[in-house]
Amino acid sequence: MNSPDLAVEAYGLVKVFGDNRAVDGVDLKVQAGTIYGVLGPNGAGKSTTINILATLLRADGGEARIFGHDVAKEAQIVRQLIGVTGQSASVDENLSATENLRLFSKLLGLSGKQARIKSAELLEEFGLAEAAKRPLKKFSGGMRRRLDLAASLIAQPPLIFLDEPTTGLDPRTRAQMWDTIRRLVSSGSTVLLTTQYLDEADQLADRIAVIDKGKVVAEGTADELKASVGNSALLLRLADKADMAAAKLLIERTLGASATVSPEAGRLTAPMQSPDAVTDLLIELRNAAIQVAEISVQKPSLDEVFLALTGHAATEEEIPDDASELGAVPGQNAKAQKAGTR
Repeated sequence: MNSPDLAVEAYGLVKVFGDNRAVDGVDLKVQAGTIYGVLGPNGAGKSTTINILATLLRADGGEARIFGHDVAKEAQIVRQLIGVTGQSASVDENLSATENLRLFSKLLGLSGKQARIKSAELLEEFGLAEAAKRPLKKFSGGMRRRLDLAASLIAQPPLIFLDEPTTGLDPRTRAQMWDTIRRLVSSGSTVLLTTQYLDEADQLADRIAVIDKGKVVAEGTADELKASVGNSALLLRLADKADMAAAKLLIERTLGASATVSPEAGRLTAPMQSPDAVTDLLIELRNAAIQVAEISVQKPSLDEVFLALTGHAATEEEIPDDASELGAVPGQNAKAQKAGTR
């Protein structure tokens, strides 16, 4: 049954590429007026899921609705309700920022005057007014990402898909993008963003779906996800990496919880119900002649959540989830043109 409060509903979405089930039974519910994060590593199925929801790919199974409209049966209506900013830009590098935005505006049916006004407003909003006449080939990565997002907002859609919006950006530009995303929601939009950055999901998302190998393995608020792996988290770095296996066994026996090994960092991580157990663990390690280089106990982060749920880090490289990458689709008519080529 459709809910008027839901911007996105997806049930059992499946997409198969050859032998690869890129999306394998994904369920999502996104409340209108919120930021919803889909967190996972490269190849987890995030972009393919967005492609399906944005009508750029047809699912092989399941169903999805945007504000109650079926993405397969009512694709034209859905495209009028969404804006999409993908991982790769659809802008013309030989044109200026102003020329790109005016071009997109006219594709979306705006008059020449409306296109000029809307382009100027967006360039000012995204801090690009001073570089408005500069060819895009001279833009930095952060400036290009801001222009991509500006282009997706020309039609002022109620739902915005952002596919890894800050990948490759420096910390300052990432923070600026975060502020912009928050402003979009405060002005009434709903944002569904995919990310492989744990801190980004933690900072922005009202709710988070953790996706791995095409499946949603957990869903909830950041606090709920953190609580699922224990009240505290132990971080232990050893003086000698050769002791990792023995230390892991001692941690699991003493704390009664599974420990995750990060060999490249010589570090072990484990959830804890009581920090008092650290004393017992240190005694066990000393008796086993295992030297500790660093130990800390802290509240769990999304890092620990992801490791506990999947057994690997969120930023690990994996096989791409499909044969194509989601590109920026700035508005309804442009979306329809791009969808028709898929």
